[in-house]
Amino acid sequence: MKKFAPIIYLMSASSLPKMMALAFNSISHRVGGGLRPSTSSCIVGRSYGMMMFSSSVFDDADTNAPPLPSSSQSDVSQELSDTTTSSSSSDSSNPSEASASTIKPSSNSKRRQQPIINLPPPTPNTFPSWAYEPRDFFEFELLYESKKSLARVGRIHTPHGVIDTPGYVAVATNAALKGVDFRSADKTSQQLIFCNTYHLLLQPGTEVVEGAGGLHAFINRPNGPLITDSGGFQVFSLAYGSVHEELSTGGELKRASTKGKGGSNNQSGSQPAVKVTEEGVVFRSYRDGRKFPLTPESTVQAQKSFGADIIIPLDELPPYHIDPQVLRNSVERTHRWEARSLKEHLNDVKEQAMYCVIHGGLDRDLRRKSVEYLTSLPFDGYAIGGSLGKDSGELMELLEWMMPLLNEDGSGVNNDDGSLGNVDRRSKPRHLLGIADEPSILGAVKNGIDTMDSCYPTRLSRHGTLLSREGKVHIKSGRYSRQFGVPIDPQCQCSTCQQYDRPYLWHLFKAKEPVFMQLATIHNLQYMNDLMKEQRKLILEGKI
Repeated sequence: MKKFAPIIYLMSASSLPKMMALAFNSISHRVGGGLRPSTSSCIVGRSYGMMMFSSSVFDDADTNAPPLPSSSQSDVSQELSDTTTSSSSSDSSNPSEASASTIKPSSNSKRRQQPIINLPPPTPNTFPSWAYEPRDFFEFELLYESKKSLARVGRIHTPHGVIDTPGYVAVATNAALKGVDFRSADKTSQQLIFCNTYHLLLQPGTEVVEGAGGLHAFINRPNGPLITDSGGFQVFSLAYGSVHEELSTGGELKRASTKGKGGSNNQSGSQPAVKVTEEGVVFRSYRDGRKFPLTPESTVQAQKSFGADIIIPLDELPPYHIDPQVLRNSVERTHRWEARSLKEHLNDVKEQAMYCVIHGGLDRDLRRKSVEYLTSLPFDGYAIGGSLGKDSGELMELLEWMMPLLNEDGSGVNNDDGSLGNVDRRSKPRHLLGIADEPSILGAVKNGIDTMDSCYPTRLSRHGTLLSREGKVHIKSGRYSRQFGVPIDPQCQCSTCQQYDRPYLWHLFKAKEPVFMQLATIHNLQYMNDLMKEQRKLILEGKI
């Protein structure tokens, strides 16, 4: 009865039996791999992951989640949460363990399953009117809008530098780009860089980064803007692994790996990698299998410690193949989580901008609902997330339909008396999460996307694929071993193309010399930033 105390408090005596019945009837069973996807590839951006427990809002994790600060609990969490909590101590001699201040491994006590009634997300007038006012530290300057398409050219002004748009965002998963340092990346005109909260929470931890003075000081990049995500993408992908794994296994749970006493890896056949409740998610560390809770409030607190210029709220990441009602439940929960994240952010803005994440999969009604709700709240920009289709064709079809919505005026609170007014959606930047291969970039730019992140160019370089204006160069091929004096791309001005030719790079790759990754990554980053510069030029010339 204790779990229902917050709900009963809101009910009259006459409505109690009916509402109790509704609570129990609202329980959705877990999906046990009954959805069988095809073997086609899946474009999901930062979207793939597990929805196995998305319609189940039980607090049934065998963990006691750390308590949320009383000042950061939203209306939703106050009404739906009555969790008794405890935290296990950390070994202070281990910085990565001792510094996980916002998510800590929890104890292993079993909790009884309890149903919770889904509540609507907070309305716009529950947010302070000052939050709808322009930020003096963050501005999107719209310079030009195409007359042929939705493409546009602009500048995002942040406390640590300007971002020219449309622009490519490099991914530095562990606050490090693969194969190249930030000084070399900056020389390729790389501006905005994406860091992953999930990995940074586990290593080195928030206390280490905060102790260094934030991410900009920690990585010694004081004049380059940074963006961090909520950690949700990596957390939910623990359940299914890669997109290929999720498709090929038909949505079966990927079990978290834990280390035994002897250091060997043991697969748990009974415990899922991720559990979802209304409060947040509980996941297992990929390092040692320990459990960590992540809530909308705690991920914002972590990103406050990191100090990135742009931060992302916690969202739930459904896979491509999903039951429509489960997807609807997921979108509704995501809206509640994002509203809680925003309220936590507004408690102490710290000259950081927060983007919402628009969800809905390929369901147009849900996408429209997500656009209308999230743009009514005082977010500083709009990120496009969730499942974006099984291929580039579906991605483009979705963007062509959805992006015009972001050119329409919406409604939100912008008056001191709390009344609704018009919201100019054009005035805020738009980011495409996790999609930045070249064909997708060209299509996204035409549809009004301003920035997009992906590890595409750095991943290609590690596997010997170099980008050029003449097409991809698969340097492992023997055909390049005698093309003396020919750089990767004759038009490229990067240091790699200016100093080395194809035969030498072929040799380095075949010999597995580590320096190859550095040289290849420098070139691929330069190519991506040259591509975006060319796109901006073509838009201004009226050719896109």
